[in-house]
Amino acid sequence: QVQLVESGGGLVQAGGSLRLSCAASGRTFSRYTMGWFRQAPGKEREFVALISWNGDTTIDPDSVKGRFTISRDNAKNTVYLQMNSLKPADTAVYYCAANTNPYNTQMDRGNYWGQGTQVTVSP
Repeated sequence: QVQLVESGGGLVQAGGSLRLSCAASGRTFSRYTMGWFRQAPGKEREFVALISWNGDTTIDPDSVKGRFTISRDNAKNTVYLQMNSLKPADTAVYYCAANTNPYNTQMDRGNYWGQGTQVTVSP
């Protein structure tokens, strides 16, 4: 089993920045695919970003490209989501996800989930 704990959410004005952190358990964290998803009110949970064991990253949707960056620190068993130039449309609960299969670079199945952290962006 994998346990994930998110932190760093909060209230920020449009144009501001936040950095989310996700601390993960697991002795083989360095081989996990790690990612971030988000769910806005009235919407389905959507993929935001992932980072593979070797540092390859994927950022989606297009609306966050150039503003969000995912990174990881394997020594700390932690993954980060740096969010800049935040917009009200970014308001959502952000969920950390982990997949123990290092070859799963889509995070489409078998994910472990954190409890989520609220990000609210005011106009």
